[in-house]
Amino acid sequence: MASRAPAATSRLLVGFRKWYYNACGFNKLGLMRDDTINEDSDVKEAIRRLPEQVYNDRMFRLKRALDLSMKQQILPKDQWTKYEEDANKFVLGLLELLCVIIYQRSIIQWIGYTFRITVTRDRQLN
Repeated sequence: MASRAPAATSRLLVGFRKWYYNACGFNKLGLMRDDTINEDSDVKEAIRRLPEQVYNDRMFRLKRALDLSMKQQILPKDQWTKYEEDANKFVLGLLELLCVIIYQRSIIQWIGYTFRITVTRDRQLN
């Protein structure tokens, strides 16, 4: 009995995720979950570093969604993005790129901070 509880909870959680995915409504415009990420400067840089095909597909989805939104329409149900199709491949790739960008910025800030300390010490010695 105890071994069935995690499986039931997992199925319940997957069911809730699918319901929430459809309730959000972005799939009705042909968008994927990653297309709705808030674009701060780090995310913009990560998107800029995406492979060209992934970037072009994303831009197509965004332009189509904007067009449908302006017309106050949605796609036919057979063209909606399905939960199973909306793979986390792009999100994981985006997260990896974000980690690289944040790491690079922290290194640059550290080098700049170290350089400022060195310059300040040199000026005090002279």
